[in-house]
Amino acid sequence: MNTITVRNIVIGEGIPKICIPIVGVTKKAILEEAKQATKLPLDLLEWRVDWYEDCFDIESVLETVTELRNLIEEIPLLFTFRTVKEGGEKEVSQQEYKQLLLSVIKAQQIDLIDIEFFSDKDVVSFLLEHAKQNHVKTILSSHDFQKTPSEKEIVKRLCDMQHLGCDITKIAVMPKNQKDVLVLLSATEQMHAIYADRPFITMSMAAIGSISRIAGEIFGSCITFGAGKKSSAPGQIEAPKLKQVLEILHQSL
Repeated sequence: MNTITVRNIVIGEGIPKICIPIVGVTKKAILEEAKQATKLPLDLLEWRVDWYEDCFDIESVLETVTELRNLIEEIPLLFTFRTVKEGGEKEVSQQEYKQLLLSVIKAQQIDLIDIEFFSDKDVVSFLLEHAKQNHVKTILSSHDFQKTPSEKEIVKRLCDMQHLGCDITKIAVMPKNQKDVLVLLSATEQMHAIYADRPFITMSMAAIGSISRIAGEIFGSCITFGAGKKSSAPGQIEAPKLKQVLEILHQSL
């Protein structure tokens, strides 16, 4: 599996990289959260812009992302608008989604951008192409907050994302029981052992899925999301505790 380098962070080798989400509603809260997050153990910062009160005002988004960039300096910045259908905060049309992400890509203040795999196919292709032209790394993602698909379906989605040419693939699923967590971990191992030619991210959400957030180095997932001031998804572990557990596991391998 190939790695990718974002600023000084190599993704796809060694201990899974910790990404902390910023979920402030106001610009002031966003910048304060980011400032506090830089004091925590992290490798990347994610701005969940769907939480932002002015997320549909592109000028305001660009101003805020520029201030974030200046504040966090060399920490890689991931930009994500999570739609309601995939667990996000706001409804958005495909045209609004496309225009927002394109504007941020062209501003060249971010390092990575999340693109939802189940968006319109033409929108996905368009955004992947423009991100590449502007040297922004891409994460194609799929989130299922209702269930855990079969192992075969999880692997298929990751392979389909990979085929489209993104830099990193991602899937997050909701377990209903412990067996669902094992399905996600088994799919992760299969992807890593057989199919992956680039970094990928998997996770089983909620409390019973938390094992998947710490076992990436064993099963193959390259990034894990840790909570800063507030979590962006169920089951996220506080970043300092997450770092400690990841290091303990690494030392035992």
